[in-house]
Amino acid sequence: MHAPSHSCRGQAHRRHPTVESYASRPQPEPVILDIGGPLGALIVHTDPHMVGVEIEISAAARDHDRAHKEVLEREISGRPAYAAVFDKLEHGVYTLWVDDLARARGVTISGGAVSELDWSSRAS
Repeated sequence: MHAPSHSCRGQAHRRHPTVESYASRPQPEPVILDIGGPLGALIVHTDPHMVGVEIEISAAARDHDRAHKEVLEREISGRPAYAAVFDKLEHGVYTLWVDDLARARGVTISGGAVSELDWSSRAS
């Protein structure tokens, strides 16, 4: 499972301090993606310091109509992985936002497929 997605309207979404947030613990649950037909998914890989940070996504030319996901720690092949996972994305072109700043524009999502972006320091 993954954290629920919420619609936003151009608001900055930073890490929200809480006593025990969902993002503060590794997530052992598998990620189930709702894709197929015109729907695809996007995985954004990050470094550990981004755990709890909300990444927003908007369709191209609709910058103020956004959804968001938190970066969570998961396990892939026995190793920690840090990622935000977006599913149920209509085939098209998207912009990704962090702290109300466009971090990536022109991200293409294809129906029935999983796209990936690597924002980790390994990718530099």
